[in-house]
Amino acid sequence: MPETATFALVLTCPEGAGVIDGALAEDIERSVLGGVTVTRWLSPHVAWEALFTGPRVLDATGLRRGVERYTSGRLIDINIVPADPFLRRKRLLIADMESTIIEQECLDELADFAGMRAQIAGITERAMRGELDFAKALQERVQLLRGIDASALERVYDRVTLMPGAETLIATMRKSGATCALVSGGFTFFTERIAARLGFDVQQANTLELVDGRIAGTVAAPILGREAKLDALQRLRQSLGLDARSTMAVGDGANDLAMLNAAGLGVAFRAKPVVAQGAAASIVHADLTALLYLQGYTRAEFA
Repeated sequence: MPETATFALVLTCPEGAGVIDGALAEDIERSVLGGVTVTRWLSPHVAWEALFTGPRVLDATGLRRGVERYTSGRLIDINIVPADPFLRRKRLLIADMESTIIEQECLDELADFAGMRAQIAGITERAMRGELDFAKALQERVQLLRGIDASALERVYDRVTLMPGAETLIATMRKSGATCALVSGGFTFFTERIAARLGFDVQQANTLELVDGRIAGTVAAPILGREAKLDALQRLRQSLGLDARSTMAVGDGANDLAMLNAAGLGVAFRAKPVVAQGAAASIVHADLTALLYLQGYTRAEFA
């Protein structure tokens, strides 16, 4: 007899969209899952889940296509995640910063002060899609910023806005005893401030070198990219004595893929296509609180 496991089909949508209703939930439960499930609202009309047992090697793609017949045209994210009650709520979160925890790409914002936003943003986009070597693309963009007054860093930070749901995600996971780490291929000037603002336990990023109060156009070695994010996940997991399945990672760019694939649950958040296709879970429409719903938290449990 094939080995089985418990899974959760989780539907999430943006706050206020109201596109997940009782009729939709009943149709999916009856017609896709066969009615042999345990269902519940994690947040009325925002997040709904169905727990079911299936083969440990589940045809998640086929199941998702079945659900899509009923959700087509609605702003609904469909995810199927392992739901072992002892491992579902993660004890370690590793999060990318730019376009994930914050809404901006800081290098692109800095580019405004050099009048080169379009050129630098184009390089950023290609690097995040995995079309360029991350370290070389970072060095190329930073070189273009050479000579900008260092005060531009503070002015860019003043523009930074948090991704909707970021505060609730970090506060709720920390309240539940999880360790939260902010890992970025960007710069410590920003990660230090964002980590302190949101209460991250750990942060890491690259160091932008300054000379005589101006951007030098160089990044201190070693450049932290894809492998550094993966290393952070593995190092923290080992230091905390955690099962790999008790970890979660979230990001949007190609340099996040290694850590997403190594985590117990890797979530592509509003990500580039190569990342969304490669990650175990993908959030396109909902905000970052969807990561809590994927872990089985209800709205009433949010910090």
